[in-house]
Amino acid sequence: MTMADKAFDVSLNVYGESKCFDDDGRLKRTGSVWTASAHIITAVIGSGVLSLAWATAQLGWVAGPTVLLLFSFVTYYTSALLSDCYRTGDQVTGKRNYTYMDAVGANLGGFQVKICGVIQYANLFGVAIGYTIASSISMMAVKRSNCFHKHGHHAACNVSSTPYMIMFGVMEIIFSQIPDFDQISWLSIVAAVMSFTYSTIGLGLGVAQVAETGKIEGSLTGISIGTEVSEMQKIWRSFQALGAIAFAYSYSLILIEIQDTLKSPPAEAKTMKRATLISVAVTTVFYMLCGCFGYAAFGDQSPGNLLTGFGFYNPYWLLDIANIAIVVHLVGAYQVYCQPLFAFVEKTATDWCPDSKIITKEIDVPIPGCKPFKLNLFRLVWRTIFVIITTVISMLMPFFNDVVGILGAFGFWPLTVYFPVEMYIVQKKIPKWSGRWICLQVLSGACLVISIAAAAGSFAGVVSDLQVYRPFKTPN
Repeated sequence: MTMADKAFDVSLNVYGESKCFDDDGRLKRTGSVWTASAHIITAVIGSGVLSLAWATAQLGWVAGPTVLLLFSFVTYYTSALLSDCYRTGDQVTGKRNYTYMDAVGANLGGFQVKICGVIQYANLFGVAIGYTIASSISMMAVKRSNCFHKHGHHAACNVSSTPYMIMFGVMEIIFSQIPDFDQISWLSIVAAVMSFTYSTIGLGLGVAQVAETGKIEGSLTGISIGTEVSEMQKIWRSFQALGAIAFAYSYSLILIEIQDTLKSPPAEAKTMKRATLISVAVTTVFYMLCGCFGYAAFGDQSPGNLLTGFGFYNPYWLLDIANIAIVVHLVGAYQVYCQPLFAFVEKTATDWCPDSKIITKEIDVPIPGCKPFKLNLFRLVWRTIFVIITTVISMLMPFFNDVVGILGAFGFWPLTVYFPVEMYIVQKKIPKWSGRWICLQVLSGACLVISIAAAAGSFAGVVSDLQVYRPFKTPN
């Protein structure tokens, strides 16, 4: 063998891989349990954590923590089922499924692939809107807290969300030019650190509030009927709280894409299950603490966004740090969720027009001290348009809690439960009407009922908000 042959040696090892390429001919993946955990935590401990005190207030001390624990168990269990679907057949040598849709196509096929694609990518689009709204709320909170500190707590300090949504959109246009999932690990790690930062601050302020008053607010059944809400409002808001909790745990729609970044051996499914266990355990502890201490601090008055519930008073600088951390986190989380959607559109465009230079040609943009950045004109234009559209929709409907509830309800059952369960049944050849098959179907049916209830409550909330909302107006 010549030196040139050795330089391009791609001889296979026992796992069907070379030193430079994986068994599918792609460049060797480098992801680990820690990068996968960072991606998951970035996706899971998102803005949803801020609504958990409000959700707990709707359900009360009994149902609130119980529902949180149940959602964490269901998320972990179905994520473990889904991770087994990354490869078709053998977990070491089976054919890889690069995306959630690929996994559905390999195991279920037919019309279900199209249904999955519509739900998954509509949910990713919705998440982009939800994160734009959440970031603007945090930027507004920084502005208002400094205004209150300067002019006193009785100052008007009214702020419009529109300019802050535009600022967030501009940032996302820039970061959206990162080509693919493999190149955003650093952004996920930064975002994960930020998520722990603001969650810890929110938790600390809740603990401090309880310690200062010496009283634990709230009741066993949640917000009181009659004094705070009507009986019907109580029902709708309880349903909406289910959607908020479902959204807080939602990441299954990008699980396969995260798993596709993992190196092997060991088998990707084994690494992914470990990362899922670590991430869900960590997030559940944070969720329980933030939701419960937030509710203990504010009781029935728990705000939709925990960090806006401390009245923008002292320590105002600590709240500023927390809200800035939220914005930084959401910049990264937006990319973690949108990269699969970006990749799908660009792959589809390449398949349709493989000879188009606008779609396929990359231009080297020199960066001093770094490798040239590869700029693709189609990627630049379409991703910019995508960000602009999500930003404009966010301006028209800036209802954080309602949007969070709708997203959680819309994506939870089909993406977190139904497809993973059905694919697992097919892959493991579980006999119909066997005990295990019946248990899996009962789980799926129960989660469907929860999703329908959550969707109904959240849509009722949007209808109620639209009756009094005026777009692009500064709130009083």
